[in-house]
Amino acid sequence: MKHVLPVRRAVLRMAPYVPPQENRLGKLRLDFNENTVGCSPAVTRALRGLSPQQVAMYPEYIRATAKLARAIGVRAEELVLTNGGDDALRLLFDVFVDDGETVVFPEPTFPMYRFYAEMYGAQIAAPRFDGEMRFPVKEIVAALRRRPSVVFLANPNNPTGTLLEPSDLQRILRAATHSVVTVDEAYFEFSGWSAAPWLRRYPHLVVARTFSKATGLAGLRLGCLIARKAVAELFRKVAPPFNVNIAALIAAEAAARDRRSIRRYVGEVRRARAEFARAVAELGYRPFTSAANFLLVDFGTRGPELVLRLARKGILLRDRSEEFGRPGPVRVSIGTRRQMRRLARAIAEFAGSRKSSRP
Repeated sequence: MKHVLPVRRAVLRMAPYVPPQENRLGKLRLDFNENTVGCSPAVTRALRGLSPQQVAMYPEYIRATAKLARAIGVRAEELVLTNGGDDALRLLFDVFVDDGETVVFPEPTFPMYRFYAEMYGAQIAAPRFDGEMRFPVKEIVAALRRRPSVVFLANPNNPTGTLLEPSDLQRILRAATHSVVTVDEAYFEFSGWSAAPWLRRYPHLVVARTFSKATGLAGLRLGCLIARKAVAELFRKVAPPFNVNIAALIAAEAAARDRRSIRRYVGEVRRARAEFARAVAELGYRPFTSAANFLLVDFGTRGPELVLRLARKGILLRDRSEEFGRPGPVRVSIGTRRQMRRLARAIAEFAGSRKSSRP
């Protein structure tokens, strides 16, 4: 007898997330906005001290949460640790989004907003960035008339690199009288600006963070939500009891103690970003202004070919043609100046091969 599985309709309709390709270790990883030099040495030292007894125990969170809250500059009761940034987003949907309700976010942006919205059966309002990668402030404010449950704003935005003006964010917060406004600050270390101090002023503001980017802990999966105490308690209520592993806690504490390494890496990335932007512009390609650890570059019709050719040389970039509906846009993660000079030379060779092939 044939058995029909009772799969939720929203799951059947949703598009799957496409993960990064395998076998990336040892290559120049400029495709997923990771830290390209690795975590702080303090992290690896701390992990070597992880005891068999600690591994055998369920993790404990009170001490780690208090230490990380001090490092971030918030109260412990305002911080909720999560299993990576994706888990933080899932908690927002668990608490605030019922089937059929509306969520708002601009596009193109971090694809997990749409992923979870489709999985939870939400209605989606997604105004587009324009050709200059300007944030669609007026359109987002207009979408608030639908009284969405949650507004998601990646700041800086991925993949455009756009940093939302504080005055525009205030405008959205004031207009969102029936919505939770989530500012996703995965790249805030590189932009130098955070909305977290505004929590006292706006009770419907939630800030999401990750330890995967500047801190270099992507493999250990640690993120967090920062919110007013009453909202944070809702997140804790729906979170699994042991969703963050002990290695991630130990690593994050060590990273928080070694702020100098993170500042040094962020400074190097900022310098490399400016230098690489000049290099690709001199080659005739267009880099868009970015406040994050990546640049969106328009390589024209040969953009997909460039990505494939560099992959064969062990240099990984992220083709974003599908999101923009045309070939050309490529997101380039920024590493050190030495790494980016290697990439610039490879791009120059590609550009030269185009010229030499002309009759």
